[in-house]
Amino acid sequence: MNGSARYTKPLLAVTLALVTAGCGAADRLSQVGKAPALSAIQDPTTTPGYRPVQMPMPTPQSVHYNSNSLWRSGARAFFKDQRAARVGDILTVLVTISDKAEFDNETERNRVGSDSSGTGGAVGAAINTLFLPAGTASENLVTSSGTSTFKGKGKVDREEKLKTKVAAVVTQSLPNGNLVIEGRQEIRVNFEVRELIVAGVVRPEDISANNTIESAKIAEARIGYGGRGQITDVQQPRYGSQVLDIVLPF
Repeated sequence: MNGSARYTKPLLAVTLALVTAGCGAADRLSQVGKAPALSAIQDPTTTPGYRPVQMPMPTPQSVHYNSNSLWRSGARAFFKDQRAARVGDILTVLVTISDKAEFDNETERNRVGSDSSGTGGAVGAAINTLFLPAGTASENLVTSSGTSTFKGKGKVDREEKLKTKVAAVVTQSLPNGNLVIEGRQEIRVNFEVRELIVAGVVRPEDISANNTIESAKIAEARIGYGGRGQITDVQQPRYGSQVLDIVLPF
């Protein structure tokens, strides 16, 4: 690889980052003095990146009624269930996250090695006479030694708590009866928008009588809580610093 090709990819990355930053800066300049705009309400299945959930499913069972009975197979109650059960139904997700992790690891490694190689006897004497300078012996023709020391220490101390509620929509009903849900919530306070996203797979049996479900009972749960606006903006490094963090090797 020649010198010009070696620097082509980093140069292209920097150029693309600068162009993107310029476009983003223009958009931000056009919003000076304005509050962040809220996203329009839309069908979650039409948003970019949405993909229907596919999971292993049991053999579907056809619905049937027993003779002289008002009960349908698979029914959970005699009267109509008001809990979410079909695509488009709404249920409330009780988000409760209390996560705490603490780890303390320490590693230490030492290694010392020494090797020597030489030749004796008649061959050694010939080598000493013909090839080696005076005062050098072939018995210690090659000598090597090495020392390696490594010491590492790491510590993680993290604690996160989140408790809130968000309404979610049933976007898909799987063949085994499980429901795929997705809910988004945006709240704007002055010039800051707080966003909450909840998605995953739930069992109808885990939905309580008041049409709520705990976040701990959501399989493949995806929960995001963040924001955008002036406060979030000042907490992020500038575009130039982000580009240098990616490009610079040190």
